[in-house]
Amino acid sequence: MNRIARIAAGAVGAAALLSAPVPAFAAAPAPAATTVTTCGYSSLQAGLATYACADVTGDSVAIYGKIGLAGPPSPGTPWPPAPKELVTHLSANVAGGASLGAVNGRTVFQVSTVRVDGISATVSCGSTVHVSFDVEGFWSGQVPATVDVPVVC
Repeated sequence: MNRIARIAAGAVGAAALLSAPVPAFAAAPAPAATTVTTCGYSSLQAGLATYACADVTGDSVAIYGKIGLAGPPSPGTPWPPAPKELVTHLSANVAGGASLGAVNGRTVFQVSTVRVDGISATVSCGSTVHVSFDVEGFWSGQVPATVDVPVVC
């Protein structure tokens, strides 16, 4: 094949490739919103640790408290410990703004960590949510666990 015939054959082949239909690609699905969990820890209260927490997904905020053992029991402590009824107080507000609500309740704690749910809200992006959680029980005084959580969308 001479040089001109090869160039012509190449041009015909290239034209055929360029005119062939191209399959359409489906648009990639939007990534799922990521949930960011932030917890603030309080001081120890009679062997218990309390936490104020918020799960932020976009502009949605789920607010809760947690109660757990602060560490292993002291030697000679009866095991498992007797169940103890606790009074809980969970509240949240937008920093410098409106209250998102407050929930007071009762829960029984024995050994396993207890989660106290109660407040869900939609908050403007760029806001900061202040969460407070405290527990009353068999000790004197309450030491609330608090945390300030940015809502970054």
